[in-house]
Amino acid sequence: MDAATPVRAAVTAQAAAPLVMVYVRDRDSEGIIRQSLSDLGIRDSRFITGGIGVAIKELAQQASPRLLIVDIGGVADPVARIHALGEVCEPGTGVIAIGDANDIILFRELKDAGVFEYFFKPLVSNLVSRACNNVLTGSSDQQQARTGKLVFGLGVRGGVGNTTLLVRLAWNLAQVRLRRVIVVDLDLYSGDAALQLDAVPTHALREALEHPERVDDLFLERGVTHVTDRLHLLASLEPIAALATWEEEGVLALLEKLLRSYHYVFVDIPPTRASWLTRTLHLPSICVLVSDGTLVSARDVARWREHIGPNSPERTTLHILNKSAAPGSLPTEEFERAAGQPPDIVVPYEREIAVAAKLGRQGMEKSTALQRGLALMLRYIAGEQVKAQRSLLERWFR
Repeated sequence: MDAATPVRAAVTAQAAAPLVMVYVRDRDSEGIIRQSLSDLGIRDSRFITGGIGVAIKELAQQASPRLLIVDIGGVADPVARIHALGEVCEPGTGVIAIGDANDIILFRELKDAGVFEYFFKPLVSNLVSRACNNVLTGSSDQQQARTGKLVFGLGVRGGVGNTTLLVRLAWNLAQVRLRRVIVVDLDLYSGDAALQLDAVPTHALREALEHPERVDDLFLERGVTHVTDRLHLLASLEPIAALATWEEEGVLALLEKLLRSYHYVFVDIPPTRASWLTRTLHLPSICVLVSDGTLVSARDVARWREHIGPNSPERTTLHILNKSAAPGSLPTEEFERAAGQPPDIVVPYEREIAVAAKLGRQGMEKSTALQRGLALMLRYIAGEQVKAQRSLLERWFR
């Protein structure tokens, strides 16, 4: 068995992408990297002349490799550019940066930003070979792999529009912002995320929850519904009389695997299940509480906030008041008093939204009113700067 065998055995390249992609600007560095990959027996590689700017532009439009080597030499703010690269790279991609600066502070900041290793020029071939091998085999003690963002959608009651909002948030991030997104509908008996995405539910989700030990990359690839190239779905529609035997451990195991493959994992949680998903709801995440403007919804918002508990640096609860000012809604002051605090985001009631929700994928881009209402939520989830009156919410998303 030659030295390259562990690499070949341990790695499966991501679809439609080479195993290794290299963005480098000078020929000396390119030559050393080529030799290092050749020493490891790596043939599935692609070299592009250019630095991190070119990498960001190209990888926003295509699948990411297992190993990415990128040149940050001459960049004014390399750490910021690495963060930008992380937004377009699929989770699980190992990044090795090369540059001109021999700076320990820069090295630490790059490691904190998720870079596996940083080398300054001129490169040393055996060090590059060792780092590449470690990324491709996972054989070294490396820092925890970068994972995606977890977003829970919890309607405080049925019929408040939680699934509609969640699906449209996921659609925008996948189709407009070009992120890799999956929606998981935990209502296995009456969930309608599949209906809103014109997709056919399968039994894969129930199988994954009841037998988490069977879930691997091949299982997910076959069980996930590909709504578009970037938007995927896990949803089941089980017979009403079927007995559900899955436990919270199945949810936790499934989410752990999905977060290593997607930029965003949206989980639609029915209120009947949320009460016993205590550990799940305390994962690092954004929990979106959705209500309408009725008195009973205001009461339940307060109850769910108490059940979930206060925000932490890694976990935030946001309240979306949906269908605001619809018939039967409380006046704003009365709703806020009953809920205990103002909503974080308000989506006004408009007949256009209700109609678009029934059109499946056809209604995704037609509801301009809903797009306006969710614009702020999209910025929060994407981690963008929100210019508003300074509040606790703003501090969480600086």
